[in-house]
Amino acid sequence: MTDEHPYGHTVHEHFVAAERQAAARRAEARARVRTRADVMALRAAVRRRIRRCFGTLPKRTDLNARVTGVVRRRAYTIEKVIYESRPQLPVTASLYVPAGAARPRPAVLGTCGHAQPAKAYELYQAFAAHLAAMGYVVLIYDPLSQGERIQYPTAHRGLRPVGCCCEHNMMGNQMALVGQFFGAWRAWDGLRGLDYLLSRPEVDPARVGVTGNSGGGTMTTFLTALDDRFTMAAPGCFVTQYVYNLEAEMPQDAEQCPPGFLAAGLGMADFFVANLPRPTLLLGQADDYFDLRGLRAVYEELKRLYAIVGRADDVELFIGPREHGYYVENRQAMYRFFNKHAGVRASAREPKGRRLEDERTLWATPRGQVHRLRSARRVFDFTAEAADELARRRKRLSARDLLARIGRRLQLPRRAGSPHYRPVYLHWPKAKRLRVHTGLAVETADGIRALIHVCRPEKILFHVPACKAATVYVPHLSAEDDFTAGLMPPGTPLLAVEVRGLGQLTAETGANRDFFAPYGSDFMYAQHASMLNASYAGQRTGDLLCALDLLAGAGCRSVHLVGRGLGSLWATFAACLHPLVKRVTLINALRSYHELTQAPVFRWPRSALVDGVLADFDLPDCHRLLRAKKRLRIVRPWDGMMRRARRT
Repeated sequence: MTDEHPYGHTVHEHFVAAERQAAARRAEARARVRTRADVMALRAAVRRRIRRCFGTLPKRTDLNARVTGVVRRRAYTIEKVIYESRPQLPVTASLYVPAGAARPRPAVLGTCGHAQPAKAYELYQAFAAHLAAMGYVVLIYDPLSQGERIQYPTAHRGLRPVGCCCEHNMMGNQMALVGQFFGAWRAWDGLRGLDYLLSRPEVDPARVGVTGNSGGGTMTTFLTALDDRFTMAAPGCFVTQYVYNLEAEMPQDAEQCPPGFLAAGLGMADFFVANLPRPTLLLGQADDYFDLRGLRAVYEELKRLYAIVGRADDVELFIGPREHGYYVENRQAMYRFFNKHAGVRASAREPKGRRLEDERTLWATPRGQVHRLRSARRVFDFTAEAADELARRRKRLSARDLLARIGRRLQLPRRAGSPHYRPVYLHWPKAKRLRVHTGLAVETADGIRALIHVCRPEKILFHVPACKAATVYVPHLSAEDDFTAGLMPPGTPLLAVEVRGLGQLTAETGANRDFFAPYGSDFMYAQHASMLNASYAGQRTGDLLCALDLLAGAGCRSVHLVGRGLGSLWATFAACLHPLVKRVTLINALRSYHELTQAPVFRWPRSALVDGVLADFDLPDCHRLLRAKKRLRIVRPWDGMMRRARRT
């Protein structure tokens, strides 16, 4: 840990400890499952909880399915298919139909990982083609942001998410504001693909598998839990335990972390418990970054439960010899497993030199992208519409109701008076007038502390400054940076509060150290907080509230709370909730969360967003309260791009 971020480890270890505790509670509960009746009761409970995490799925609408072309090969034909998973949301797919498929055949839904060509990627084409050659009807579809379904074809005000993972996270971040889970949207594309597959007369509905690797392993895992019509599943290179992903400092896409999942006492094994004892093959790789310890633990848990219901042979584990990917050894293990359970007698060995198609040959659209279709909408359009509908429904809240909803949405815990603190020496190498100074480390949660910097001390302090009034400054990213740039307001004493994950508490984890990286550690912690049914924005607000409690306990009676940029968010919520705050100044504040839903992209990070907030209130509601009660002043507000907002 560098001198710049001497407490950067605390956030990571806090989340690791929380998830280990959740895993221990879950393991203790599962150890009590010993009889068939116990297993079936668990299965029913798990199904309910998973569906609650995914939210209400939409009503089925007309698929408007059409075949736009056919590629003819000796062993099969490939039909180029477009169907609509939602009205005007087209899904492009390839349907592989075995030659001479006069009678109903077993079928497989193929889900793609994060390879940009999606259904045209060689490893995914390979399994679709060989399954078809063995007599399976296979539908393999493009995920959102891949293949023919790019959602951000051009930049907006200079910003464009690049690559499917960044696109997924942008869509998922926006959806969080309207209380939707991007993983449910991804899964719905697959469930409607299953609807199309089962509509085909060539398909035997009693023999339907689902398989995919990496991001496709995610979808296979989710789909097998959400739909009873699948009869067998083979997810690859995804299944492990969430705590191992966290310990490895490995962020995951927005769709891979269901909100409230860990808080509901669930683990990855439960996606398979939900339809136990469906035949399931867990696939991994010896050199995979999804931890094999977690994969083996999931397998052992399932093996025990399957054995209790007399079906121990219906769950298997295969670990290939390579790195992350759906390579031939894992594909052949899948073929053998599906053949066994579908009653197919065919060789699992892939022939060498099989011809695969180039990406253009498999285009279902005329020009290779759905956004060029006249009637197509993007996911952003649906989110903007949902936000507008919530805005129309929201009623003006009384001060009391608003405070209650802020507390509920931020998941704020109860606070017990003045918190414990310790004096610490703090270093600001860039600040000439305050290179080494004392501060206070305030203990706000298990293993977590907020830092109070005493910015203009008359002398070295080892305690809370004795004062009746104080100015408390909440920086954008770093108190040192804002102090050095001369951005802090006048006031004596002037105290700067850094909350978890910011300033000297910035986490130095993951491969990408850019705080605003769409796939970085700040995003990762916000996602894990959501799975724990917590709000990272709420946790940061809670840190600031504890710092204000400390001042109140030391005799302070009035605080002028100043927040800048990201700090303006925590300052807004804390000022609404804490009676010590008598005056508020917000610099570079976000004007509204609704604004973030009305443009395709924005720069505010996932950690700044409050899940489902627009169902209850928006920032202007908080600003209205603060103007009436606490002399609010907003200076140079920022727009969604974190630039100076235009006057409206």
